[in-house]
Amino acid sequence: MKEVVVSKDAPAPIGPYSQGVRVGNLLFLSGQAAIDPKTNQLSTGPIEEQTAMALDNLKAVLAANHMTMADVVSTTVYLKDINDFGKMNAVYAKFFQDKPPARATIQAGRLPRDALIQISAIAAR
Repeated sequence: MKEVVVSKDAPAPIGPYSQGVRVGNLLFLSGQAAIDPKTNQLSTGPIEEQTAMALDNLKAVLAANHMTMADVVSTTVYLKDINDFGKMNAVYAKFFQDKPPARATIQAGRLPRDALIQISAIAAR
């Protein structure tokens, strides 16, 4: 049976989807961008700032389910420009220092709200 997970500390969905859905011991997290959860505004900062904000938003959804970044087993990173890979990777590495999850990184082209990055994840406990 699935359970929808909601965090007031992460941006509200901008469409018909949930921030996260838990099924058994798995939590599926929808893609997060660099949106400030208080203002619902997208950061116009560089890729480093947007990466950190997207990961902080994922952390908020995880926390709503009593999980941490250590519980993340897989991520998918969508970049507007694959040339930002190195800068994104440097920030990403700070969030996953020990036993990083599996990951796919894709140049997605244009993302919602013209974000530079969006990150989805799967966590397990």
